[in-house]
Amino acid sequence: MPDSKRRWYGLPQSLMGRLSLVIIASVLVSQLLGNLFWSTQLHAKAELDARSAAQYLGHSAASSIRFFRSLPPNYRTLLIQQFREMGGTRFFVNLNHEAVEIKPIEAQPLAGAVVETAMATLKADLPQLPGFRLDFAWPDQLAVSSDGIKITELPDSWVRHILLIKPDPAPVLVIQTELEPGNWLYLATLMPNPYFLSSTDLLSLDRLVLQGLSLAAVLLMSLLVVQRWITRPLAALSDAAEAFGKDELMPALPETGSKEVINTARAFSAMRQRIQKYLEDRERLFISISHDLRTPITRLKLRAELLDDDAIRSEFEEDLDELDMMVKGALQCVKDSDIHENLVEVRLDSLIARMIRGARLAGHEVSYQPTGISVRAKPLALKRAFGNLLDNALFYGERVELAVRQEPDCTAIEVRDHGPGVPEEALASLFEPHMRLSQGRELNEGGLGLGLGIARSIVAAHGGQLSLENHSEGGFVATIRLPT
Repeated sequence: MPDSKRRWYGLPQSLMGRLSLVIIASVLVSQLLGNLFWSTQLHAKAELDARSAAQYLGHSAASSIRFFRSLPPNYRTLLIQQFREMGGTRFFVNLNHEAVEIKPIEAQPLAGAVVETAMATLKADLPQLPGFRLDFAWPDQLAVSSDGIKITELPDSWVRHILLIKPDPAPVLVIQTELEPGNWLYLATLMPNPYFLSSTDLLSLDRLVLQGLSLAAVLLMSLLVVQRWITRPLAALSDAAEAFGKDELMPALPETGSKEVINTARAFSAMRQRIQKYLEDRERLFISISHDLRTPITRLKLRAELLDDDAIRSEFEEDLDELDMMVKGALQCVKDSDIHENLVEVRLDSLIARMIRGARLAGHEVSYQPTGISVRAKPLALKRAFGNLLDNALFYGERVELAVRQEPDCTAIEVRDHGPGVPEEALASLFEPHMRLSQGRELNEGGLGLGLGIARSIVAAHGGQLSLENHSEGGFVATIRLPT
């Protein structure tokens, strides 16, 4: 299955992005679970407190009702007027000839629990009364008499010590009961906690702001820690690995950060030293072997000349030539793939023009249009890789076309010959050492079959790619793509 299908859609590809997503999701989930737990506890406590307050209000209302029932009807109005002039009592009191229609608030479990508990308390304390009407209402919609007078229309001194009407209104509990036929007592009061309905609102502005600030603080601190202790050392390790793969000079990795990062930096530095030592030992070994083998090969060639039998002398010379070619090929492979240079800006027009002049002096037909494009590369190594491709094209093609173009994320250098091309089944094996096709051996008997492999190694060391294919109109195309 391709990597694109295995990836989750929308999931960030960078480590910073994924860790940030995990941190945000973890904080949000923890806040959600905490809110659910807190909401359960808060609702339970709020209902317990509301029922207790409702029971207290029920007993207070029953005492007031008993007091007004004990008074003669003519004295009740006078006493209520005195209460209002004194600033009121626990309840706002009014007398009506019939029950007042109350516009209740929207149904809420907590308000229902208060009405239920207060109703039960009143019925228990005053079983002789025919019944009670209890409702919660908002002050701006609360009528106090049957003729429709609103509580907001009354003098401020009558209600300001009893109810909260402005600036932040609180729901009012209204209790109505019939003292005698045609005489209804109207009691209005607040709960001990006037805003008890909003005390369980988890989506209130202050809670949302607090949780948003906590989320931002946790995220900011986490990202700073992740960037400083995790992603930055990993990015440095990635840069060092890429530079080492391109044979660029890179300072030693700093051994800072967490224990795991320090151990990784030390392991990478040790690995780089071992690989560098291995490459140096390999180069010295190949040079030594090539040098040591050339002397006995030369002696054997001289001794073969002294043989009288022409057939035996010819066989000896063929074996020695084959051995000499293998030694030269091994030495060339090591030297051409281990070119130590610094990266510089290389003007492709100048590099290609010098190589074309040599090819044209040898009688080859080569075409190229300058583009003014430059790349950052190792000049000698790039010249060697490009030269190997050009030599192959000149050997096997009638004429050669060179082209340089800028692609979205790379610079492409294309070498096309007009030769016989390569069988499709043989394309994958062209990079193998000493691999030569039959038409290649006929046209270039002195080749070693190492040019394409060396070119690919040099291009790969630049972070690029070498591709081979047959042209749709005939001939063969080799394309070097170097990252911009």
